[in-house]
Amino acid sequence: MRRRGAKRKQRDESQSSSLQEQPNREENHKPPAKTTAKSGATRATAAKSEPEPEFFEDQRNLQDLWKKAFPVGTEWDQLDAVYRFNWDFSNLENAFEEGGKLYGKKVYLFGCTEPQMVPFKGDNIIIHVPAVVAIDSPFPPSDKIGIKSVQRESEEIVPMKHMKMDWVPYIPLEDRDSRVDRLKSQIFILSCTQRRAALKHLKIERIKKYEYCLPYFYNPLKEDQFEQSTDVSIVFPAEPKPILCDFDWEMDDVEDVASDLIKEEVLSEDEKDAFKDFVKEKVREAKKANREAREARKKAIEDMSEETKTAFQNMKFYKFYPIPTPDTPDLSNTKSTFINRYYRHAHELL
Repeated sequence: MRRRGAKRKQRDESQSSSLQEQPNREENHKPPAKTTAKSGATRATAAKSEPEPEFFEDQRNLQDLWKKAFPVGTEWDQLDAVYRFNWDFSNLENAFEEGGKLYGKKVYLFGCTEPQMVPFKGDNIIIHVPAVVAIDSPFPPSDKIGIKSVQRESEEIVPMKHMKMDWVPYIPLEDRDSRVDRLKSQIFILSCTQRRAALKHLKIERIKKYEYCLPYFYNPLKEDQFEQSTDVSIVFPAEPKPILCDFDWEMDDVEDVASDLIKEEVLSEDEKDAFKDFVKEKVREAKKANREAREARKKAIEDMSEETKTAFQNMKFYKFYPIPTPDTPDLSNTKSTFINRYYRHAHELL
């Protein structure tokens, strides 16, 4: 039996529920509140305060290669002048790319500088022109350094390490976060660990030695030009200053040379005999050195493996100068294939 009023009660509850939902529906359909001027200004200020993105030029993988190759023989106080200009050695970098002269090869590099007068912005200036020599070789071309200058009476050939130099692997920029011992480097640079800050603790003679350094090279398969040389550099200790001259024992006569120096008032009559004896002694030393060099070369060839002979025969020297740019001096008339008295000339100039 259904109770009276139950249906009405149910209807009343339904109406009450509808009345409660209506405000919620109206509230949900309200238009969004308008943004006040103040909040808009805040967003505009925030947008303006955002920093503009900075763009950095990507570094090339071998961009600092030429700077890492120590400029052997350059005066310490001139090193900063070498980097005065932003030299472009992208030709050196490109040589290691696919299709380049040095692509996939084991290469040894050293730097050098050549004092030259060059035109720049309507004027002629004297600068140290940088160059890089690349040796295509399966093994280090030499572990020695030659020390020679006009002022030095004798030439020294010493191990590189005596001058704190050595061949070290060059690590391209993209590999510098990797462990060096895991890299199979194909590029080696002649590096010097002598700190410039420590030069003040060295003797002047030691400092000067660095200025007279030349990368040494000796190919036993080729007759050394010095083996057959008949010319001797003479540095005779006289007062007030030493007498410098060259003497060719096949072309010159020591008596005539001494007499000429006396006429020029370079040599005194009292020193004539001492000068002649000095020259004769230097000639004997030079002849002995030539003879020993020929014997040493002959023995080196006899002891050399066929693989090493082939390597020496195929060894190539390349010399790189910076390419022209609007911000650097014109080097078009200063380029030379000559490297130094040991390497002689490059096979190719780039």
